[in-house]
Amino acid sequence: MLASIIHKGVSFKVDFFKPIDLSIAATVNEHSLRAWYQPPMKRIPVVSDSWVGSVAQGGSVNFNDLHVNPHAHCTHTESAGHISKDFQSVHNLFDRYFFLTTVCTLLPHTTANGDMILRGSDLDITPSEWPAEALIIRTLSNGISKINQNYSNTNPPYLDELCISKLDTWGIEHLLIDLPSVDRESDGGALARHKQFWNYPMNSKSSKTITELVYVPNSCPDGNYLLELQIAPIENDASPSRPVLYSVF
Repeated sequence: MLASIIHKGVSFKVDFFKPIDLSIAATVNEHSLRAWYQPPMKRIPVVSDSWVGSVAQGGSVNFNDLHVNPHAHCTHTESAGHISKDFQSVHNLFDRYFFLTTVCTLLPHTTANGDMILRGSDLDITPSEWPAEALIIRTLSNGISKINQNYSNTNPPYLDELCISKLDTWGIEHLLIDLPSVDRESDGGALARHKQFWNYPMNSKSSKTITELVYVPNSCPDGNYLLELQIAPIENDASPSRPVLYSVF
């Protein structure tokens, strides 16, 4: 399915029959993706009197309760409501779901204290040629093990101040990363990069979003793409999401 698109002054074509799914699903597997010290997702059949919501246990249909935390169990997209006293649902932020995007691969820099930093000095795009609305950061090394990584107590890489400053300069509205957070795992609650990205608390109702725990396959080279960012319709600061890339030509 070929489409010709003109957006923000650039013309390109995409093949919608060749999507590149960046999402990682929440599963009940003990070795599934997780973070923030949480156990795997739970899937529990509903029991009501003598009826059970499991065909395997004699029920007429499968009817399960799910215990899942978007921040801990799967690819998810979050709003400024993640760090705000005021409730803000990510579900209500979008009036469209397609965005010009750029994929950038960064090698974390190891600091004197052993932390791994993604440096803004290594981040570069050309907004004059491709006015990206979203940026996807892929970190090295990029093994397939990322899809079932337990990030708890591993102090994963995180972004430095210059990274976020550049995003603001470039007008990036949607940031996607393959890590559990843009901030240090244990930062005493500072959440400095989250606050910088959303300009919080000065702008507690920002429409910008951060999507975490994506996986960008190695077959997907750095460069420009069309992004489709779909959000599960759940009223919450964060929701499971499915970011999908389409090559442009």
